Amino acid sequence: NNAGLGIGQPMDQIQTKHLDMQLDINLRALIIGTREALPLLREAGREHGKALIVNTASIAGKSGQPWLSVYAATKAAVLNFTVATEKEVGAEGIACTALAPGFVDTPMTDYIKDSVKAEEMIQPEDLAEAVRFLLRTSRNCFVPELVFTRPAETVGSP
Repeated sequence: NNAGLGIGQPMDQIQTKHLDMQLDINLRALIIGTREALPLLREAGREHGKALIVNTASIAGKSGQPWLSVYAATKAAVLNFTVATEKEVGAEGIACTALAPGFVDTPMTDYIKDSVKAEEMIQPEDLAEAVRFLLRTSRNCFVPELVFTRPAETVGSP
């Protein structure tokens, strides 16, 4: 589940349309996608002993960010939903992990590339390697989340 939309606005200027878009894309779609995939995931869990759900959250979900309050709230919900899903379906062989990266060099971060150069950002390949790792872990290994930061960053800052 890798959809995401972040619209930066001061809290007193949050437009309902933008609020709804972020809730729909960042959270509602992820929940519906998970619900709809569960029959196939359960089948894979039975057949292979392990199926995997990977949800893309954000480091912003670990610590609220000014002007990104709605985005951060939806990504915090993704982190929590991931753990709740694992608790509900983990015994059926379905592992669930949330990825919580800082700035990743994608079109979504074009707005900040004047301040943070693309080559200084986390690379999409870094997240792909994390998914490869998750696919290689045993069915007895639960990794609730992986946080990705750039050098000298802290979890509270993207």
